[in-house]
Amino acid sequence: MITREQLLSDPKRAREKAVGCICGLAIGDSFGDASRMQSNRENYGITTDFNKGAAWSTDDTEFALLTAKILIECKGKLTTQHVVDAWLKDVAVQDEFKRGGASEVAAAQNLLRGIMPPESGKFSTFHLSDGSSMRIAPVGIICAGNVQKAADMAKIDAEISHYSDGISGAQAVAAAVAVAMVDGTMDEIIEAAMSVIPKDSWLYANMIKAFEIVEAANGSIIDAWMPLHDALKASTWATTAEAIPAAFACLKMVGDDFKKGVILAGNFARDADTIGAVAGAILGAKYGLSAIPGHWVEKTRFPSGTCLDFTKGVDLVEIGEQLAELI
Repeated sequence: MITREQLLSDPKRAREKAVGCICGLAIGDSFGDASRMQSNRENYGITTDFNKGAAWSTDDTEFALLTAKILIECKGKLTTQHVVDAWLKDVAVQDEFKRGGASEVAAAQNLLRGIMPPESGKFSTFHLSDGSSMRIAPVGIICAGNVQKAADMAKIDAEISHYSDGISGAQAVAAAVAVAMVDGTMDEIIEAAMSVIPKDSWLYANMIKAFEIVEAANGSIIDAWMPLHDALKASTWATTAEAIPAAFACLKMVGDDFKKGVILAGNFARDADTIGAVAGAILGAKYGLSAIPGHWVEKTRFPSGTCLDFTKGVDLVEIGEQLAELI
């Protein structure tokens, strides 16, 4: 692992990793969403590439772009007011969300009622969802090498829409990205994630359970696959305590290669787009843009705006470059 200062001394490397993280998130999001389509499952069983049709973004990528936009506009000096102002401007103004996450829609509705953070996240049926974890990678980028800062900033972003495990999941992913940005090993990345999760939480218990299953299978994907699904399954598939341990279990099994890691995470059942997005962001931050298949980058580079109108056509590479300047 290198130091934050070493990363800062190499702007080209910082850009490579920041852009890799953002593009990796979008690829994992779109890949996971495609892999769970019935037509793909009927045609391929396991999805290993994007088919000839167009790729699209879901709420995972587009809310990550909202987080990135907030960070860029406040120059990394994030406050709760920055988050509230941006959500009122770019989320609450929409009349409908074709692909919006339930936790994010509920938060926007709370804001319109005058309910502000942290109550806007706490007073929600969906406060345990993985919606905060899917969007938080930009925080990890600008907090490269600083786990505590990443966790603190992730809380500011997450508590507008989440509470309890919903916040802890975001902190875990931000911490993981922060360590991936400075070339941490996969064990160091996972350790960083675990260090910010309360030990008495459902999320922590399921993370431990997931790693025990992987270790008992001696890293065998085939032997761990069904036990992981059975052990982690929650009543709703977009639950933090299900999706985030699934993502980290995939990284534990296949964390040495971007393409293989995203294929594994993107084919995980249930909330595959978030599982893919989280794994893709971490792998992209660790290995950089050059480790990602070029046609995957181009396929997902310009979001479709299917959830947040302002994101349509935004260039992910430019966003990654702007985030790199905030490190």
